[in-house]
Amino acid sequence: MSSGEVGRWGGEEVETLQQPLCAIALGSNLGDSEATLTAALDVLDSLPEITVVARSHIYKTAPVGPPQPDYCNCCALLQTTILPLALMRQLLSVEQQFGRVRRERWGPRLLDIDLVLYGDVTLDTPELTLPHPRFHERAFVLVPLSEIAANWRHPILGKTVGELVKGCDCSGIRS
Repeated sequence: MSSGEVGRWGGEEVETLQQPLCAIALGSNLGDSEATLTAALDVLDSLPEITVVARSHIYKTAPVGPPQPDYCNCCALLQTTILPLALMRQLLSVEQQFGRVRRERWGPRLLDIDLVLYGDVTLDTPELTLPHPRFHERAFVLVPLSEIAANWRHPILGKTVGELVKGCDCSGIRS
């Protein structure tokens, strides 16, 4: 859709913008995690093709995977002129700026940034799947995302983020 068309976001009819709305999830459990998440969002917001339009609170969450420290997690909404794959590459570049080295799947990390939703785009390529294939099962994404986008409808499942979080075990999430 181009600017000025009427579309749907979060179940409500809105005038679309030139820049699609995207949702990202951020996590960290090494170093000063809260400062890292805040700084990463500031870096993203400083890029000319990205605007951070909303940020959730930072939540403490139990780790998924091998034994490791608890995580700090948050979500943000972005508007961007970057297409999905290029945006994912930009997010990976920001991870690297903060010292991210991929060693162990689900292992501890300085910074992890996932592209969760890109408007209502669905995509399944070797490099990127949209919406993120497991976000609807993960309380550490759903809780912060519901804070800033509870009415955003999953483009495949048809449920809102608010509905998805109600069906998820949120016992490991602390504010």
